[in-house]
Amino acid sequence: MKISIEEISRDQEEEIRIRCHEVDDEINEIVNKLTTEALVILGYQDDSVSRINLSDIYYFEAVDGKVFVYSKNKVYEVKQKLYELEELCSEKNCFRASKSTILNIARIASIHPSISGRFVALLDNGERVVISRQYVPVLKNRLGL
Repeated sequence: MKISIEEISRDQEEEIRIRCHEVDDEINEIVNKLTTEALVILGYQDDSVSRINLSDIYYFEAVDGKVFVYSKNKVYEVKQKLYELEELCSEKNCFRASKSTILNIARIASIHPSISGRFVALLDNGERVVISRQYVPVLKNRLGL
């Protein structure tokens, strides 16, 4: 794979162009990394604050009036409300999976039908997240099914 970088003047709009023979998993991963890396969420854990790239986030979950962000092996609290995160991340491979969960599509390893029309998403880190039946059509649409 050849990579070219061209510096342009500040009055021109920056762009990233990908030329490929076919859009495969590697290309999709590159595009996902480019589109999600720019968004950073602040996560609070004990007395520290961490900057978390959206590409490192598996899902957001609201529990008892607090919102948590789950990465590969850490859990952080965030200050935003779930609906604010949904707006912020909607065009960045995330979607509402249930009333209390927003899921990063890029972190889904596989999806399996479950009872009552729900789906279960198996994530890259081995966690399972339930997708409510009312949000299954949204997921299917986002995946092009």
